[in-house]
Amino acid sequence: MSDKPVFLYAALYDNIADAEADYEAVFDLHAAGAIGTFDSAVIRKEDDGKVRVTKTEKPTQHGGWTGAGVGALVGIIFPPAIVASAVVGAGAGALTGHLTGGISRGDLKELGEELEAGTAAVIVLGESKIEEQLEKATTRANKLIEKEIDADADEFKRDVEGAELETAAT
Repeated sequence: MSDKPVFLYAALYDNIADAEADYEAVFDLHAAGAIGTFDSAVIRKEDDGKVRVTKTEKPTQHGGWTGAGVGALVGIIFPPAIVASAVVGAGAGALTGHLTGGISRGDLKELGEELEAGTAAVIVLGESKIEEQLEKATTRANKLIEKEIDADADEFKRDVEGAELETAAT
């Protein structure tokens, strides 16, 4: 994970379908830019008592792609090892991503043993990009305002604050 704000979401569900729908919603939030790198899992305890885990490890995936890129670069500098170094780099990057940001499958299975039959849980550990998205939206809105009224939004804000101070002083 990076220096971005980190969040943990954990919820229990009486209905496995609801848990799976919320698990899928995490991917939509990631695609929309609200969530950056994340690790998520839906843990189901079937009616027969078996625990099933569906897991996505974005830190592992991101680490793998970064490692593949670095490995390919090394391979370009020192040919003919481009494919081998990319594969080794991808493996090392994926392992690093998993160790630094992954949720252990064993821990998830252990948690699943505590669930009641027919229930589920969703766990998400990720980086929040909400603040970053709000800053971008505010910047775009200010630029649009400036363009529409042909004025500088910061200058307008200072003028309003100055008028408020003058009103308060009188």
